[in-house]
Amino acid sequence: MRKQQIKQLNKNKAQTKKESLQLLEQLQQTPEWQNATTIATTVSNLIEVDTDIIIQTALTEGKKVYLPKTMPHRQMAFLPYIDRDSLIVSDYGIPEPVYDEKSVEQSPDLVIVPGLAFAIDSNYRVGFGGGYYDRFLAQYEGKTVALVPSAMKFETADWEIKDHDIKIDRLLYI
Repeated sequence: MRKQQIKQLNKNKAQTKKESLQLLEQLQQTPEWQNATTIATTVSNLIEVDTDIIIQTALTEGKKVYLPKTMPHRQMAFLPYIDRDSLIVSDYGIPEPVYDEKSVEQSPDLVIVPGLAFAIDSNYRVGFGGGYYDRFLAQYEGKTVALVPSAMKFETADWEIKDHDIKIDRLLYI
């Protein structure tokens, strides 16, 4: 399912980029965003919702932004976003902050959860396959939101939902 969905997302990346601004506007209207002073997100790739505009909007609004750093044992540590130039590329090809134990923030007010596919009726998702977010979310007690462009939107999960899969609190979609 992941391979097929990635192929579909590659075909739709221009549409997803267009929809990114609409999804950001929806996000800004939510109480989760409005009440958050700390936001965790990722640096998006070309098939995902553009998180650069989310990061810049959050910073403009005075919010602190945190990005994930992959750690051993498929764990993640969220670290402050300083600027694009201070990021290093991980083994997965994803720009990440440099690890600094004193700066880790595992309880941001809001986590914007990435994925490849989202089921509107159940709020479950298909991630990229590493299990990093499900492991993190299993311990996280704050709010979660996913931004779902049309190419990632499924009315119901046509994939297997496993015991370790974690629901997203709110899906925003086109």
